[in-house]
Amino acid sequence: MIPEAKLARLVDRHAALEAQLASGSTAGSEYAQLSKEHAELAPLVETVEAYRAAQREQEEAEALAVDMGAEPELRGMAEEERAVLKERIATLEHQLQILLLPKDAADASSAIIEIRAGTGGDEAALFAADLLSMYKRYAQLQGWRTELMSLSESDLGGVKEAVLEVQGKGAYAKLKFESGVHRVQRVPATEASGRIHTSAATVAVLPEAEDVDVEIDEKDLRIDVFRASGAGGQHVNKTESAVRITHLPTGIFVAQQTEKSQHKNKAQAMKLLKAKLYELERERVDSARASERKSMVGSGDRSERIRTYNFPQGRVTDHRINLTLYKLDRIIAGDELGEIVDALVAEDQANRLATLSAEEGA
Repeated sequence: MIPEAKLARLVDRHAALEAQLASGSTAGSEYAQLSKEHAELAPLVETVEAYRAAQREQEEAEALAVDMGAEPELRGMAEEERAVLKERIATLEHQLQILLLPKDAADASSAIIEIRAGTGGDEAALFAADLLSMYKRYAQLQGWRTELMSLSESDLGGVKEAVLEVQGKGAYAKLKFESGVHRVQRVPATEASGRIHTSAATVAVLPEAEDVDVEIDEKDLRIDVFRASGAGGQHVNKTESAVRITHLPTGIFVAQQTEKSQHKNKAQAMKLLKAKLYELERERVDSARASERKSMVGSGDRSERIRTYNFPQGRVTDHRINLTLYKLDRIIAGDELGEIVDALVAEDQANRLATLSAEEGA
């Protein structure tokens, strides 16, 4: 059942936020936080309005269907409409249940994807390059914008390490389940005997932190500049444009040398550092919630093997939800990755709904 009192409270809250934002009485970080809350409530309010409208239409259809004074043809049409509305209301109820689930505060955020070649040498680096292309294409299909924040290539054109920024509302909500170990089984181009090799790459997905999420004190930072270098130690340029930033309280450091401008590299490094500090704080808060159950979909631990890409059999298997698809080429190209992502999101929602129902029934 949908808790009507809770819906009313949230609709009222959305209206109050709208009035407060329109009044011009807030500014700065407070305005940013209220705007964020207003935007997060908007889909819920829209669905509530549709749900209530469908309920009113259903009541009208039911009244007409049992009205003996109405023409038989009209009563028959009302009966048909009642059946259609019953389905629509059930769909809207399910949508509301999902919208009312406790939110991950970062779900609406953009995402930063870190990809690192794991075991397997050159073949692992080539696979990491495939994953980078896959995520770029998937993001493009979602209407998101991508920017390569850093890239370290192998001699054969693979990727030793890459950091990709994915800018778009809700990017983190969909991409967060990609964190973990991705395993590939295929015959490398360099393999003369045709033997199948198993290699791996690790993926870590971080929510991109906004200024309202993370505050960094300048005195807690050590900033070093150095010359950017390319493959084989060759200098990309002769100026000290590369930047390394160390957050002294935590020991976390990031380095950027992709851009020719020191200013741009520093901005990119700060963005990545904020994301890492934001994730560190989120992990601290999550671990404090000892009673909160882990989702069956996975914890986002980058050491957890989550998916296997088997090229000889043309299949991709996601081990967390036992989903196997025989369309590897389309998935690794990014065109069909959405089928796996959507299945993971749906499984996570189903698990959380079941947990919530069990807790409410206890």
